[in-house]
Amino acid sequence: MPTPDFVLDLRRRIGQDPLSLVGVTAVVFRGEKVLVGRRADNGRVQCVSGIVDPQEEPADAAVRECLEEAGIVVRAERLALVQTVPRVTYANGDQVDYLDLVFRCSWVSGEPHPADGELTEVGFRKLEELGDLDADHVRRIALAMAEDDPAHFEGGR
Repeated sequence: MPTPDFVLDLRRRIGQDPLSLVGVTAVVFRGEKVLVGRRADNGRVQCVSGIVDPQEEPADAAVRECLEEAGIVVRAERLALVQTVPRVTYANGDQVDYLDLVFRCSWVSGEPHPADGELTEVGFRKLEELGDLDADHVRRIALAMAEDDPAHFEGGR
């Protein structure tokens, strides 16, 4: 899915200056496997993620992103991690500061496929097959694995 309209509207007003956005990461489990996909824009392998729309509940955004990007229906089960990520500067120069909300999700139905062009490949992998994930996404998966653990909050200790 392309950049949301509300972000494009903000960009027309502020240009490429840093923009604070709320993002979600969906760590989706299907049995002993986790959903990962290869991003079309930078080739990195990671969990499904996206931007929360205005007035959208973050858990609903995680569910929506899985349907839009991977063509699957999931259920958001719990918040696993709240963190800010280092400032992202996109190829066009736009700068974004994300507050990332990581949700543990469970697969409900559908077979994963690159549904909207944001991913070039997507599927469920065993945990031992995640060698090409960056350390941050491995950590997100690790924190989401425990079904009953409370959410982890960065900072504010």
